[in-house]
Amino acid sequence: MYDVIIIGSGPAGLSAAVYAARAGLRFAVIEKEYMGTGQIAYTERVDNYLGYYGTDGFSLGEKFREHAEMLGTEFIECEVTGLSAFSGGWRIETSDGDIIKSKTVIYAAGAAPKKLGIPGEAEFAGRGVSYCALCDGEFFREKNIAVIGGGDTALSDALYLAKMAEKVYVVHRRDSFRANNSLTEKVSECKNVEFVLNAVPVEITGDEAVTGLKVKQNGAERAIEADGIFAAVGSVPNTAILKEIAELDENGYVIADERCITSANGLFAAGDVRTKEVRQVITAAADGANAVVSAEKYLNKYI
Repeated sequence: MYDVIIIGSGPAGLSAAVYAARAGLRFAVIEKEYMGTGQIAYTERVDNYLGYYGTDGFSLGEKFREHAEMLGTEFIECEVTGLSAFSGGWRIETSDGDIIKSKTVIYAAGAAPKKLGIPGEAEFAGRGVSYCALCDGEFFREKNIAVIGGGDTALSDALYLAKMAEKVYVVHRRDSFRANNSLTEKVSECKNVEFVLNAVPVEITGDEAVTGLKVKQNGAERAIEADGIFAAVGSVPNTAILKEIAELDENGYVIADERCITSANGLFAAGDVRTKEVRQVITAAADGANAVVSAEKYLNKYI
């Protein structure tokens, strides 16, 4: 039986692996994607991870995995299909038909941004289409940007991007925003922000990179010139498997604090799957460390 099973090999999972190795725990990382390193692999450029300015996400993810491998991390390549508690710990069922037992589980399966589902989105991912203003905003300094969404995230992104962009369009399908009034007022005061309401995005256009966005506004088609498209319509945490196991919030994120402790004994949530204010590579890595510390404390009581 393992001391810890880590589900997911993104920054949170790989950080947890490093700390578990240093703690001398018997552990393994389960990852469904071959040599997977999480969503970071799809990021064109990373400027906000300490010590790795300007690297691409794939290379940074490779560095994380290499670090874990150098410490002897065992990787199990399969998908987790079932998770259940028993008197001695946790049973992890896999797509290979195996059953793995562990005293604790660190769940770090991540979250995926909701897609717009329109032509051009997939084609220009990383070439003008982004799902993270904090990650990629700097690349669009003094350019035209369109933010799609009407909640707090979209308006926060618009406020942040307005500080560096020439022009920011906020595209929302309704005639009013879901974001809080104070935030909406702050954004409306920005002279370089234009609200495009009652508008639904229908196509992202471009050649080598994004050059514009087509929307249908009040029944008529409109073309917006934009170098960057920031989709802020929410994200989907990979927590379906935990619905009957741990307490989730209304959006499906695992309720856990900075210690990564969930409502289920011996189950810890790290990275983008848990409730938190900031979902970035550096905060995911911190979660991995905190989750292992919490698991160690649990094991010491358990043993």
